[in-house]
Amino acid sequence: MKCLAVCQDELVIRILAKALKPTLDVEFLVEDRLLARRLHDAEVTVHVGNPRTMESYVRADIDPSTCLLVEDTGRRSPRRTVEAIRDAGGTLVYLLDVGHPLSPRRQEEQRTRFPEVGHLALADLLRGALSGELDRSMTRARVQQYQRYLADADRVLILLHNDPDPDAMASGLALRNLLHRTKTTAIIGAFQGVTRPENLRMASLLDIHVEPLSRKSLTGFDRVTTVDVQPHYFGGLINKVDLVIDHHPERAGYSAAFKDIRPDYGSTCTILTEHLRAVDVNISERTATAMLYAIKSDTLFLSRQTNEPDLDAFRFLYPLADAALIRKMEGAETTVERLHCVSEAVQHGEVAGSLYTAHLGDVAREDLIAYVADFLLQVEEIKWSVVSGVVHENIVVSVRNLGSSRNAGEFVKRSFGDIGSAGGHRTMAKAVAPLDRFQQKFGSHDPERIRATIHHLADQFLKEPQATERRRTASRA
Repeated sequence: MKCLAVCQDELVIRILAKALKPTLDVEFLVEDRLLARRLHDAEVTVHVGNPRTMESYVRADIDPSTCLLVEDTGRRSPRRTVEAIRDAGGTLVYLLDVGHPLSPRRQEEQRTRFPEVGHLALADLLRGALSGELDRSMTRARVQQYQRYLADADRVLILLHNDPDPDAMASGLALRNLLHRTKTTAIIGAFQGVTRPENLRMASLLDIHVEPLSRKSLTGFDRVTTVDVQPHYFGGLINKVDLVIDHHPERAGYSAAFKDIRPDYGSTCTILTEHLRAVDVNISERTATAMLYAIKSDTLFLSRQTNEPDLDAFRFLYPLADAALIRKMEGAETTVERLHCVSEAVQHGEVAGSLYTAHLGDVAREDLIAYVADFLLQVEEIKWSVVSGVVHENIVVSVRNLGSSRNAGEFVKRSFGDIGSAGGHRTMAKAVAPLDRFQQKFGSHDPERIRATIHHLADQFLKEPQATERRRTASRA
């Protein structure tokens, strides 16, 4: 994220440049050209201009997503600077106290004069806490912005992906909570409803209703939001939305008034936990239970694609949730239908080193393919599982790995991105392509040929680093 700091003190600028650089693309606006030259020589990105005029911020190319830090020394009112920023389109503005601590009366005056401006202290930086405080403050501002934007809508759609999983359903509940709405004014919906046994169990136990949608029904909403999915997923059906919150890699092909996309997070519910905490929304036991179960489900109990924010969200939600209800939801994991699919993978799969590939043939639902891919990672020698199946004339490929140096999302994009949709994270990914396009590219969609083709693609992909290393060794010799 871009950050423009309006600051005239060289020492403060150098401290901020060092403290913020790891997490933000930080630039500075100064008035003194000699100071600008010294900073430029120190490889600090700097703009020269009057901070009290709108043109300075236009030249610095700020937009509503730019973080603006305005120094407040206590000697001069920042009013004209803040107004110039607003006139230039800036919205995420924070006053940074770099002088003596403000008196309680002065703090109250600042908050009254600038109700939408955040407040930070340089002392936080010296304690090493500025980045965290800035993150929380920016999250709070982002949430308050979309809350105000959606407040006047009569009906809001919270759109989930097809066959919603726990992360999608729980994220829908969390967003409804953030918007202070009921199930009649914020509808959680999907074009294809819940089918997986454990997800149906979750929906039943937590009374989560996912409204079935059609193309025509979209016109009945004043605002459209998506959680745990981005609009490109719907194949051009929705090109413009009001809000996107997702933890999958960002994709192009749509516009959104607001979005918060964090592909390094293990769950969309982790993002929404931060949103709820940032604005001090009361989280009910029902919502906390859904979100905790979702984080456990999406991260395989914090063992896959997990970062510190996921752990922090888990620690925060755990005392608020109903642990007994979560255990009851987890009891639906194994079904006879899934066992049949596992048996098919065991009988007709192929193992090459740490790679297990299997083709299940025709299956009723995509989740069965993903379940087998997850199941095969439990085999002691296996670090990569690639499982395919045919669902409604589409070939679906699910990929899982145990934190390999190779990227599962890169594999499916390279292999199938030109014939269908493909993407994912380092440790898990999925591709969906029409059978006829698979045949055009690979020559056949015979079940055995599909399995052999996908095994060859995965095996070659995993061998690439070894071949590169051998070439490097040979060139050094």
